[in-house]
Amino acid sequence: MQRDTLVSFEGVVKRFGAYVAVQKLDFQIHKGEFLAIMGSSGCGKTTTLRMLAGLEAPSEGVIRLSGKPINDLPTWSRDTPMVWQSLALFPFLNVRENVEFALKMRGVGKAERQRRAEQWLDRMQIGEFAERNIAQLSGGQRQRVALARSLVVEPEILLLDEPLSALDAALKVRMQSVLKNLQRETGITFVYVTHSQSEAFSMADRVVIMSRGVIEQIGTPQEIYRTPRTRFVADFLGSSNIFTGKVTSVGGAGIALQTDSGPMQLSASNAASAPVVGSTATVTVLDTKMRLSVTPPADGVNVVPVRVIGEEFVGATATLYLETAKGQEIRVQKGHEELTGLPLGIGQALFTSWSPEDGHLVAGG
Repeated sequence: MQRDTLVSFEGVVKRFGAYVAVQKLDFQIHKGEFLAIMGSSGCGKTTTLRMLAGLEAPSEGVIRLSGKPINDLPTWSRDTPMVWQSLALFPFLNVRENVEFALKMRGVGKAERQRRAEQWLDRMQIGEFAERNIAQLSGGQRQRVALARSLVVEPEILLLDEPLSALDAALKVRMQSVLKNLQRETGITFVYVTHSQSEAFSMADRVVIMSRGVIEQIGTPQEIYRTPRTRFVADFLGSSNIFTGKVTSVGGAGIALQTDSGPMQLSASNAASAPVVGSTATVTVLDTKMRLSVTPPADGVNVVPVRVIGEEFVGATATLYLETAKGQEIRVQKGHEELTGLPLGIGQALFTSWSPEDGHLVAGG
Protein backbone atom coordinates (compact mmCIF):
# COMPACT_ATOMS: atom_id res chain seq x y z
CA MET A 1 0.00 0.00 0.00
CA GLN A 2 1.42 3.36 -1.09
CA ARG A 3 1.32 5.94 1.70
CA ASP A 4 1.38 9.71 1.38
CA THR A 5 4.56 11.54 2.33
CA LEU A 6 4.33 13.37 5.65
CA VAL A 7 7.98 14.46 6.10
CA SER A 8 10.71 14.89 3.53
CA PHE A 9 14.41 15.57 4.05
CA GLU A 10 15.84 17.22 0.95
CA GLY A 11 19.63 17.53 0.83
CA VAL A 12 19.79 18.09 4.59
CA VAL A 13 23.26 18.63 6.10
CA LYS A 14 24.12 19.42 9.71
CA ARG A 15 27.50 20.78 10.77
CA PHE A 16 28.82 21.56 14.22
CA GLY A 17 31.77 23.78 13.39
CA ALA A 18 34.05 21.78 11.09
CA TYR A 19 32.41 18.49 12.07
CA VAL A 20 29.74 17.18 9.70
CA ALA A 21 27.23 15.24 11.80
CA VAL A 22 24.73 14.58 9.00
CA GLN A 23 25.58 14.44 5.30
CA LYS A 24 23.04 15.06 2.51
CA LEU A 25 19.95 13.32 3.83
CA ASP A 26 17.35 12.64 1.15
CA PHE A 27 14.46 10.48 2.34
CA GLN A 28 10.75 10.56 3.12
CA ILE A 29 8.66 9.55 6.12
CA HIS A 30 5.23 8.26 5.20
CA LYS A 31 1.99 9.22 6.86
CA GLY A 32 0.89 6.61 9.38
CA GLU A 33 4.09 4.54 9.38
CA PHE A 34 6.38 3.44 12.21
CA LEU A 35 9.87 4.45 11.09
CA ALA A 36 12.94 3.49 13.13
CA ILE A 37 16.29 5.23 12.72
CA MET A 38 19.16 3.18 14.06
CA GLY A 39 22.93 3.08 14.17
CA SER A 40 25.80 3.17 16.59
CA SER A 41 26.62 6.18 18.78
CA GLY A 42 27.64 9.24 16.76
CA CYS A 43 26.02 8.07 13.50
CA GLY A 44 23.71 11.11 13.28
CA LYS A 45 20.39 9.50 14.19
CA THR A 46 19.59 11.73 17.18
CA THR A 47 20.74 14.84 15.31
CA THR A 48 18.34 13.92 12.51
CA LEU A 49 15.49 13.61 15.02
CA ARG A 50 16.41 16.88 16.71
CA MET A 51 16.34 18.70 13.35
CA LEU A 52 12.84 17.35 12.73
CA ALA A 53 11.80 18.49 16.22
CA GLY A 54 13.24 21.98 15.67
CA LEU A 55 15.90 21.62 18.35
CA GLU A 56 18.67 21.90 15.75
CA ALA A 57 18.63 23.89 12.50
CA PRO A 58 19.90 22.28 9.27
CA SER A 59 23.11 23.80 7.92
CA GLU A 60 21.91 23.05 4.39
CA GLY A 61 18.80 21.63 2.73
CA VAL A 62 15.10 21.68 3.52
CA ILE A 63 12.88 19.70 5.87
CA ARG A 64 9.21 19.67 4.88
CA LEU A 65 6.24 18.67 7.02
CA SER A 66 3.01 18.10 5.05
CA GLY A 67 4.74 19.75 2.08
CA LYS A 68 5.65 22.97 3.92
CA PRO A 69 9.25 23.96 4.78
CA ILE A 70 9.76 23.96 8.57
CA ASN A 71 13.45 24.93 8.82
CA ASP A 72 12.59 28.28 10.40
CA LEU A 73 9.52 27.14 12.31
CA PRO A 74 10.05 27.21 16.10
CA THR A 75 9.72 23.97 18.05
CA TRP A 76 6.43 24.94 19.72
CA SER A 77 4.80 25.61 16.33
CA ARG A 78 5.67 22.28 14.68
CA ASP A 79 3.30 19.87 16.42
CA THR A 80 6.13 17.32 16.67
CA PRO A 81 6.17 16.26 20.35
CA MET A 82 9.06 14.12 21.55
CA VAL A 83 9.36 11.37 24.13
CA TRP A 84 12.86 11.70 25.57
CA GLN A 85 15.24 9.02 26.77
CA SER A 86 15.10 10.67 30.21
CA LEU A 87 11.27 11.09 29.83
CA ALA A 88 11.62 14.68 31.19
CA LEU A 89 8.51 14.44 33.38
CA PHE A 90 7.84 17.29 35.81
CA PRO A 91 8.49 16.07 39.40
CA PHE A 92 6.47 18.96 40.90
CA LEU A 93 3.28 17.90 39.04
CA ASN A 94 1.26 14.77 39.63
CA VAL A 95 0.54 12.26 36.86
CA ARG A 96 -2.63 13.90 35.55
CA GLU A 97 -1.08 17.38 35.66
CA ASN A 98 1.91 16.12 33.66
CA VAL A 99 -0.40 14.84 30.96
CA GLU A 100 -2.45 18.04 30.99
CA PHE A 101 0.60 20.28 30.64
CA ALA A 102 0.78 20.44 26.83
CA LEU A 103 -2.95 21.13 26.63
CA LYS A 104 -2.61 23.92 29.17
CA MET A 105 0.14 25.51 27.08
CA ARG A 106 -2.26 25.45 24.12
CA GLY A 107 -4.96 27.26 26.04
CA VAL A 108 -7.33 24.31 26.45
CA GLY A 109 -9.86 24.88 29.26
CA LYS A 110 -9.49 23.10 32.60
CA ALA A 111 -12.46 20.75 32.26
CA GLU A 112 -11.49 19.69 28.75
CA ARG A 113 -7.85 19.25 29.80
CA GLN A 114 -8.85 16.98 32.64
CA ARG A 115 -11.23 14.94 30.48
CA ARG A 116 -8.65 14.33 27.75
CA ALA A 117 -5.85 13.61 30.23
CA GLU A 118 -7.95 11.05 32.09
CA GLN A 119 -9.00 9.50 28.78
CA TRP A 120 -5.38 8.94 27.79
CA LEU A 121 -4.35 7.73 31.24
CA ASP A 122 -7.11 5.12 31.03
CA ARG A 123 -5.98 4.19 27.55
CA MET A 124 -2.44 3.70 28.84
CA GLN A 125 -3.86 1.63 31.74
CA ILE A 126 -2.58 3.97 34.45
CA GLY A 127 -5.77 5.88 35.26
CA GLU A 128 -5.61 4.72 38.88
CA PHE A 129 -2.34 6.64 39.34
CA ALA A 130 -3.69 10.02 38.17
CA GLU A 131 -3.12 11.77 41.50
CA ARG A 132 0.22 10.19 42.32
CA ASN A 133 3.57 11.95 42.30
CA ILE A 134 5.95 10.94 39.51
CA ALA A 135 8.47 9.67 42.09
CA GLN A 136 5.96 7.04 43.23
CA LEU A 137 5.78 5.35 39.81
CA SER A 138 7.78 2.46 38.38
CA GLY A 139 9.88 2.88 35.24
CA GLY A 140 7.21 1.36 33.03
CA GLN A 141 4.49 3.55 34.55
CA ARG A 142 6.57 6.68 33.97
CA GLN A 143 7.07 5.58 30.38
CA ARG A 144 3.30 5.41 29.91
CA VAL A 145 2.86 8.87 31.45
CA ALA A 146 5.41 10.31 29.02
CA LEU A 147 3.56 8.71 26.10
CA ALA A 148 0.19 9.97 27.32
CA ARG A 149 1.60 13.50 27.72
CA SER A 150 2.80 13.52 24.11
CA LEU A 151 -0.26 11.85 22.59
CA VAL A 152 -2.93 13.82 24.46
CA VAL A 153 -2.49 16.65 21.93
CA GLU A 154 -3.26 14.14 19.13
CA PRO A 155 -0.24 15.06 16.98
CA GLU A 156 0.22 13.91 13.40
CA ILE A 157 3.72 12.69 14.22
CA LEU A 158 5.45 11.55 17.42
CA LEU A 159 9.23 11.54 17.88
CA LEU A 160 10.83 9.06 20.28
CA ASP A 161 14.49 9.26 21.29
CA GLU A 162 15.59 5.88 22.73
CA PRO A 163 12.67 5.89 25.18
CA LEU A 164 13.17 2.29 26.36
CA SER A 165 16.89 2.38 27.05
CA ALA A 166 16.54 2.71 30.83
CA LEU A 167 14.10 -0.20 31.22
CA ASP A 168 14.99 -3.77 32.12
CA ALA A 169 14.84 -6.46 29.42
CA ALA A 170 11.42 -7.90 30.30
CA LEU A 171 9.81 -4.46 30.58
CA LYS A 172 11.35 -3.40 27.26
CA VAL A 173 9.60 -6.27 25.49
CA ARG A 174 6.24 -5.35 27.05
CA MET A 175 6.65 -1.68 26.16
CA GLN A 176 7.56 -2.58 22.56
CA SER A 177 4.19 -4.27 22.27
CA VAL A 178 2.46 -1.25 23.84
CA LEU A 179 4.14 1.16 21.43
CA LYS A 180 3.43 -0.87 18.30
CA ASN A 181 -0.22 -1.43 19.23
CA LEU A 182 -0.62 2.24 20.11
CA GLN A 183 0.80 3.32 16.75
CA ARG A 184 -1.50 0.96 14.85
CA GLU A 185 -4.58 2.03 16.79
CA THR A 186 -4.00 5.79 16.48
CA GLY A 187 -2.51 5.91 12.98
CA ILE A 188 -0.03 8.53 14.22
CA THR A 189 3.35 8.50 12.48
CA PHE A 190 6.07 7.34 14.88
CA VAL A 191 9.73 8.20 14.28
CA TYR A 192 11.78 6.14 16.70
CA VAL A 193 15.52 6.52 17.28
CA THR A 194 17.37 3.56 18.77
CA HIS A 195 20.68 1.70 18.72
CA SER A 196 18.84 -1.57 19.41
CA GLN A 197 18.27 -3.89 16.47
CA SER A 198 15.65 -5.90 18.36
CA GLU A 199 13.58 -2.78 19.09
CA ALA A 200 13.75 -1.44 15.55
CA PHE A 201 13.10 -4.74 13.80
CA SER A 202 10.23 -5.82 16.07
CA MET A 203 8.25 -2.58 15.83
CA ALA A 204 9.07 -0.63 12.67
CA ASP A 205 7.43 -0.76 9.25
CA ARG A 206 10.68 0.58 7.79
CA VAL A 207 14.17 0.98 9.23
CA VAL A 208 16.81 3.59 8.40
CA ILE A 209 20.37 2.48 9.16
CA MET A 210 22.91 5.29 9.48
CA SER A 211 26.69 5.42 9.75
CA ARG A 212 28.85 8.53 10.10
CA GLY A 213 26.01 10.82 9.09
CA VAL A 214 25.09 8.85 5.98
CA ILE A 215 22.11 6.60 5.32
CA GLU A 216 23.43 3.14 4.49
CA GLN A 217 20.05 1.52 3.80
CA ILE A 218 16.31 2.12 4.13
CA GLY A 219 13.85 -0.77 3.92
CA THR A 220 11.55 -3.10 5.76
CA PRO A 221 13.14 -5.17 8.52
CA GLN A 222 12.83 -8.25 6.28
CA GLU A 223 14.55 -6.55 3.33
CA ILE A 224 17.45 -5.32 5.43
CA TYR A 225 17.88 -8.62 7.28
CA ARG A 226 17.81 -10.76 4.13
CA THR A 227 19.58 -8.43 1.70
CA PRO A 228 21.91 -5.94 3.41
CA ARG A 229 22.91 -3.35 0.83
CA THR A 230 26.43 -2.64 2.08
CA ARG A 231 29.10 -4.43 4.06
CA PHE A 232 28.56 -1.96 6.90
CA VAL A 233 24.91 -3.00 7.21
CA ALA A 234 25.85 -6.70 7.18
CA ASP A 235 28.51 -6.12 9.85
CA PHE A 236 26.20 -3.94 11.93
CA LEU A 237 23.37 -6.48 12.00
CA GLY A 238 25.75 -9.34 12.81
CA SER A 239 23.43 -11.99 11.40
CA SER A 240 25.39 -12.73 8.23
CA ASN A 241 28.68 -14.42 7.44
CA ILE A 242 30.80 -12.28 5.14
CA PHE A 243 33.17 -13.54 2.46
CA THR A 244 35.33 -11.26 0.30
CA GLY A 245 37.27 -12.29 -2.77
CA LYS A 246 38.12 -11.72 -6.43
CA VAL A 247 35.45 -12.24 -9.06
CA THR A 248 36.64 -15.01 -11.41
CA SER A 249 33.63 -15.28 -13.73
CA VAL A 250 30.26 -13.70 -14.42
CA GLY A 251 27.67 -15.45 -16.54
CA GLY A 252 24.04 -16.36 -16.92
CA ALA A 253 24.43 -19.23 -14.44
CA GLY A 254 25.91 -17.09 -11.71
CA ILE A 255 28.94 -15.34 -10.26
CA ALA A 256 32.10 -17.12 -9.12
CA LEU A 257 34.63 -15.77 -6.60
CA GLN A 258 37.92 -16.93 -5.15
CA THR A 259 38.11 -16.17 -1.43
CA ASP A 260 40.46 -17.08 1.42
CA SER A 261 37.88 -19.68 2.42
CA GLY A 262 37.87 -21.26 -1.04
CA PRO A 263 35.94 -20.89 -4.32
CA MET A 264 32.38 -19.67 -4.03
CA GLN A 265 29.36 -19.28 -6.29
CA LEU A 266 26.15 -17.31 -6.04
CA SER A 267 23.14 -16.79 -8.28
CA ALA A 268 23.33 -13.76 -10.56
CA SER A 269 19.84 -12.74 -9.43
CA ASN A 270 21.23 -12.08 -5.94
CA ALA A 271 23.41 -9.21 -7.13
CA ALA A 272 22.00 -5.73 -7.70
CA SER A 273 24.40 -5.35 -10.65
CA ALA A 274 26.88 -7.66 -12.30
CA PRO A 275 30.42 -7.22 -10.92
CA VAL A 276 33.44 -6.98 -13.19
CA VAL A 277 35.75 -9.99 -13.49
CA GLY A 278 38.89 -9.28 -11.47
CA SER A 279 37.15 -6.87 -9.11
CA THR A 280 36.79 -7.41 -5.37
CA ALA A 281 33.32 -8.45 -4.22
CA THR A 282 31.70 -9.26 -0.89
CA VAL A 283 29.09 -11.94 -0.34
CA THR A 284 26.88 -12.24 2.74
CA VAL A 285 25.11 -15.42 3.86
CA LEU A 286 22.65 -15.49 6.76
CA ASP A 287 23.80 -17.66 9.66
CA THR A 288 20.48 -19.51 9.47
CA LYS A 289 21.20 -20.54 5.86
CA MET A 290 24.54 -22.22 6.57
CA ARG A 291 24.51 -26.04 6.50
CA LEU A 292 26.67 -28.34 8.63
CA SER A 293 27.99 -31.84 7.93
CA VAL A 294 30.70 -34.24 9.03
CA THR A 295 31.73 -34.97 5.43
CA PRO A 296 31.74 -32.63 2.40
CA PRO A 297 28.30 -32.42 0.73
CA ALA A 298 27.99 -34.21 -2.62
CA ASP A 299 27.39 -31.07 -4.71
CA GLY A 300 30.76 -29.61 -3.61
CA VAL A 301 29.51 -26.03 -3.93
CA ASN A 302 30.42 -23.33 -1.37
CA VAL A 303 31.98 -25.83 1.00
CA VAL A 304 34.26 -24.55 3.77
CA PRO A 305 36.20 -26.82 6.20
CA VAL A 306 35.88 -25.50 9.76
CA ARG A 307 36.41 -26.45 13.38
CA VAL A 308 34.13 -25.73 16.32
CA ILE A 309 35.43 -22.99 18.64
CA GLY A 310 32.30 -22.25 20.68
CA GLU A 311 28.58 -22.78 21.12
CA GLU A 312 25.71 -20.86 22.63
CA PHE A 313 22.23 -22.11 23.47
CA VAL A 314 19.28 -19.73 23.83
CA GLY A 315 15.87 -21.33 24.12
CA ALA A 316 15.21 -23.58 21.12
CA THR A 317 18.11 -22.10 19.13
CA ALA A 318 21.79 -22.99 19.09
CA THR A 319 24.52 -20.76 17.67
CA LEU A 320 27.76 -22.46 16.73
CA TYR A 321 30.97 -20.49 16.33
CA LEU A 322 33.32 -22.01 13.78
CA GLU A 323 36.74 -21.09 12.44
CA THR A 324 38.31 -21.66 9.02
CA ALA A 325 41.92 -22.66 8.43
CA LYS A 326 42.70 -18.98 7.69
CA GLY A 327 41.17 -17.86 11.00
CA GLN A 328 37.86 -16.44 9.75
CA GLU A 329 34.99 -16.90 12.20
CA ILE A 330 31.73 -18.31 10.84
CA ARG A 331 28.42 -18.40 12.73
CA VAL A 332 25.76 -21.04 12.18
CA GLN A 333 22.37 -20.80 13.87
CA LYS A 334 20.09 -23.83 13.99
CA GLY A 335 17.28 -25.39 15.98
CA HIS A 336 18.40 -28.11 18.38
CA GLU A 337 16.72 -30.83 16.33
CA GLU A 338 18.75 -29.85 13.25
CA LEU A 339 21.98 -30.55 15.14
CA THR A 340 21.02 -34.00 16.38
CA GLY A 341 23.70 -36.55 15.52
CA LEU A 342 26.43 -34.01 14.80
CA PRO A 343 29.59 -34.10 16.95
CA LEU A 344 29.86 -30.55 18.30
CA GLY A 345 32.70 -30.59 20.80
CA ILE A 346 35.28 -27.82 20.83
CA GLY A 347 37.88 -28.52 18.16
CA GLN A 348 35.59 -30.84 16.18
CA ALA A 349 36.25 -30.73 12.43
CA LEU A 350 33.14 -30.12 10.29
CA PHE A 351 32.14 -28.76 6.91
CA THR A 352 29.83 -25.82 6.43
CA SER A 353 28.21 -25.04 3.10
CA TRP A 354 25.49 -22.90 1.53
CA SER A 355 23.38 -22.78 -1.60
CA PRO A 356 24.24 -20.26 -4.35
CA GLU A 357 20.67 -18.96 -3.98
CA ASP A 358 21.36 -18.01 -0.35
CA GLY A 359 24.31 -15.71 -1.02
CA HIS A 360 23.84 -11.99 -1.51
CA LEU A 361 26.35 -9.65 -3.20
CA VAL A 362 26.59 -6.34 -1.34
CA ALA A 363 27.47 -2.96 -2.82
CA GLY A 364 30.91 -1.50 -2.47
CA GLY A 365 32.98 -4.68 -2.48
